[in-house]
Amino acid sequence: MKKLLLCLLGLVSLSVSGQVRLARLFADHVVLQRQKPIPVWGWAQPKEKVTVVLAGRTQTAKADAQGKWMVRFPAMEAGGPYELRVFAKSGNTSISDVLLGEVWLCSGQSNMEWAVDRAQQFETERKDANYPQIRQFRVANELDLRPHPDLETGEWQVCSPQTVGGFTAVGFFFAREVYQKLNVPIGLLHSSWGGSDIEGWISKEALLSDPELRENAQRLPATWAEADSMSERNFRQKFYGRATYVPTAADEQKFLSSDVDFSKWVPLYDPIGQWYYRGLFAFKGNGYMGRIVQIPAAMASQPTTLVLADNDSPTDVYLNGKKIAEGVVKGIREIKLPAHTWKSGANQLVMKLQKRTNPEWFGLGLLGSLQHLYVASETDKISLVTDWKIMPSLAEPHGFVPMLNRLPTTLYNTKLAPLIPFGIRGVLWYQGENNADRAYQYRRSFPLLINDWRQGWSETLPFYFVQLSSFGTDQSSNQGSAWAELREAQTMTLQLPKTGMAVTTDIGNATDIHPTNKQDVGHRLAIQALHFEYGQPMAYSSPLLDTVHFQGSKAVLRFKFAEHGLIVKDKYGYVKGFEIAGADRVFHYAQAQIKGNTIEVSHPSVLQPQAVRYAWSDAPIEANVFNTEGLPLNSFRTDQWPGVTEKRKYER
Repeated sequence: MKKLLLCLLGLVSLSVSGQVRLARLFADHVVLQRQKPIPVWGWAQPKEKVTVVLAGRTQTAKADAQGKWMVRFPAMEAGGPYELRVFAKSGNTSISDVLLGEVWLCSGQSNMEWAVDRAQQFETERKDANYPQIRQFRVANELDLRPHPDLETGEWQVCSPQTVGGFTAVGFFFAREVYQKLNVPIGLLHSSWGGSDIEGWISKEALLSDPELRENAQRLPATWAEADSMSERNFRQKFYGRATYVPTAADEQKFLSSDVDFSKWVPLYDPIGQWYYRGLFAFKGNGYMGRIVQIPAAMASQPTTLVLADNDSPTDVYLNGKKIAEGVVKGIREIKLPAHTWKSGANQLVMKLQKRTNPEWFGLGLLGSLQHLYVASETDKISLVTDWKIMPSLAEPHGFVPMLNRLPTTLYNTKLAPLIPFGIRGVLWYQGENNADRAYQYRRSFPLLINDWRQGWSETLPFYFVQLSSFGTDQSSNQGSAWAELREAQTMTLQLPKTGMAVTTDIGNATDIHPTNKQDVGHRLAIQALHFEYGQPMAYSSPLLDTVHFQGSKAVLRFKFAEHGLIVKDKYGYVKGFEIAGADRVFHYAQAQIKGNTIEVSHPSVLQPQAVRYAWSDAPIEANVFNTEGLPLNSFRTDQWPGVTEKRKYER
């Protein structure tokens, strides 16, 4: 009896210790892809035989020398719930409530990461979120310099009013529409990370295959300590001109003097926000923020109030080399200054900041509103919103945050590699904001990513993506637009097979990079999938430029996906958003007339037009042309003249 008890205890011990286990993705409530072979894998003792049972079918495998095993079940139709069981000499394991249906990988940066509880009309959406056959697996945010064999954490969540708030909003609204049309289970593999570059999502092997991106993969550090050293050298080169130069306290004392030189500091185009994303990637330490302030003579002779937004970090404020404030302030920092503190003319204003305390993770930077950056007297008020520059303190103790290094392949290694070859129908992708400054290079990096992932899954996966929305200014083509060039690169990617694009410039927010209308975004992705993957005939694409002909003083444009004509969504009925230029390459806001699925464009000053552009700005809020199905006309240009991002390359 004693021997039997010891034997049973031994079996329990083997099972609990995880000698036989499934990959993390195979957990309770999992959704497996229907109508395709179903890979299931995990780990056991080396060379051990493993038996896997699903829906009355049995598959066997032998673990390799490292203990990994894999079986493939033949394709099955939608159904469940089932139990998936694994048997081996070293123990058994099982999961329950397994469904077969449609699985979509949702990836990208913050607009894909954006949760339902932050989308518009959340309370209404929450009340109508009883969809137990829609499920999400959220891949945790981790980085590594080598591919991970498995995920360390994660679980499948069943959609309900209590859980839907944490689902990817774009993914959920897509899944809900597909589920309502197909009535089959929908699984969302949610693997996104806000503020990420596309290069982080590409495998090292793929980067090495590209002539432009190869060097970044070749220079990839082997350890995080080496990555920190690389960042340190890059910062010294960037700010001091020499990677080997070690700045001293005396060097940085000059930053607080009355003749500080701002020429090598980094321009801060938006002074509200984290410096992590404004030129000081991954930096963890103290820093300086400064600018020149021009003060009229009359104002210099008056008492003034200097307002420096919400900054609860320990901060010293210097004006023309003299400290005028110090310490921690809760809320908006207001500094009362007596008359003649400012000089008439140019003044040097510098803040030395440490990291914020609330929230602690924020690091260096200001919070609050742009309206709280100014200097005012009784008679004058001068905005301090523009012209700031920043400089890291490299002489004082500092470091670099691995989570924000944004090195190539590090996201692929932890957030994609462990998912392969889990059965999926296709990919939903929403990314590009971080790559807008290198839009021309996106023409190669985006197709590279798509082909890389398809190679990983050994199939031409459907790849549906969201084009950049509207954010920033509605500048003219004469100023150029990095965001328009990124949209162009995304449009060019449609040349790859089994791709589709959701145009969203009409539902963006020029003042917020995270528009909350994720319902329409999900819908525009869903109609692509419903048409191509599920055979439901419907209008699925925004109008795209087909041809352009220059006839005398006008340009005639013809569009695809406008079979029933084009319309204007504007209370006045005028077509807006077009620009036209002649040989001088000077663009003019143009007159345009819709004629069926063509548009005629002209301007009195352009007698022989050579180029037309539409919605060619960061935030083309005036663009108002749609097809009759309500999908907005895609932004475009007919010329190939040099762009503002043409020479910018990826460097980390």
